[in-house]
Amino acid sequence: MARLLRQTLLAMALFSGGLAYGVWLSSPRGQEWLQQTPLASWSQRTREGVGSLLPRPEAANSAAPADAVRPSNFIAAVAQKVGPAVVRIDATRTVANPLDPELFNHPLFRHFFPQLPQEFQQEGTGSGFIIDADGLILTNAHVVEGSERVRVHLLDGRTFEGKVKGSDPVTDIAVVQIEGENLPTVTLGNSDQVRPGDWAIAIGNPLGLDNTVTAGIISAVGRSSGQIGAANKRVTFLQTDAAINPGNSGGPLLDAEGRVIGVNTAIFQRAQGVGFAIPINRAMEIAERLIRDGRVEHAFLGIRMITLNPDLVARLNRDPARLRPLTVQEGVLIGEVVPGSPAEQVGLREGDVIVGIDGQPIRDAEQVQQLVDAAGVGKTLTLRVIRDGQVRIFQVKTGVLPPDF
Repeated sequence: MARLLRQTLLAMALFSGGLAYGVWLSSPRGQEWLQQTPLASWSQRTREGVGSLLPRPEAANSAAPADAVRPSNFIAAVAQKVGPAVVRIDATRTVANPLDPELFNHPLFRHFFPQLPQEFQQEGTGSGFIIDADGLILTNAHVVEGSERVRVHLLDGRTFEGKVKGSDPVTDIAVVQIEGENLPTVTLGNSDQVRPGDWAIAIGNPLGLDNTVTAGIISAVGRSSGQIGAANKRVTFLQTDAAINPGNSGGPLLDAEGRVIGVNTAIFQRAQGVGFAIPINRAMEIAERLIRDGRVEHAFLGIRMITLNPDLVARLNRDPARLRPLTVQEGVLIGEVVPGSPAEQVGLREGDVIVGIDGQPIRDAEQVQQLVDAAGVGKTLTLRVIRDGQVRIFQVKTGVLPPDF
């Protein structure tokens, strides 16, 4: 039976090879070959086997070195160019046992689990990319947050001990330093020129799979932190459908020429094909301050805000607990004033509606945050506020954002 199977397979292979040979001979190229090849040479090559008669396009490059770059598509070219500068970051941190301390320390519990530690070492993996030959690496703050040891792995097999130069959880940007020679680096692009529909290529280490390449397009620009469910972040995002999975955090988002346009940072948990990246212009602005000062101070008013629209105003005005109805259809409602904050010090109250800052009309909370960030710490802003149907003007000097806000 086995012999019959081998014979059948051999016959099929010969038939397939002969069929391919016949098709090629009937082609214009095959006909030209027949006219130019002497009969003796043709007979000799026939005796060598059908395979010797088929075209061999690689023969023209037989003298090329084994590692020569082969013409390919632009995504493969970008991956080959940028991949060596994308690193894997392994961060080790000590975390407390999540069990309730009272339960953990109960004598009965300790009797049955005497070896259970109160804290343990936790390891996490993320991505990053080398931005200059001195070994500065850009990544996400949450990749290295609270880490006691950072190890950086390059595609060429080298491993380095990393030092966190600075980390800013408010924008989720961090800078790590390594010491090494002949380090590959990326080329930075201009995220202000990115448009929806542009190509987007992500390189990172998702799920521990080093130097994984995915591609898609820029789906949208200017997504606010509130829109993606990260209201505590002070940054807008590029949206892409290039696959971004756990472990991609901190890796580069690239354009079709291989220039970095963003730092991959988040996935939308409720959907597939929806990922986000911090625009590289904003990321580098933060990185430069981290390199220089080791930290970033963010401006702070001390209010929690709600963007108004006609539907929301109508619902709020139907609330029987509301003493005075809202008299504006758009603006930013102050939902809470933080005790001791600059806002409280100048007399802003819950229920006030911000409709203007420094002469600019205000329509949403993200706009307020952007203007506060642009002003910086210690700057005075003029707020136009509606309170009880009356216009009021407040001069507020921005403070420093508390770390726990």
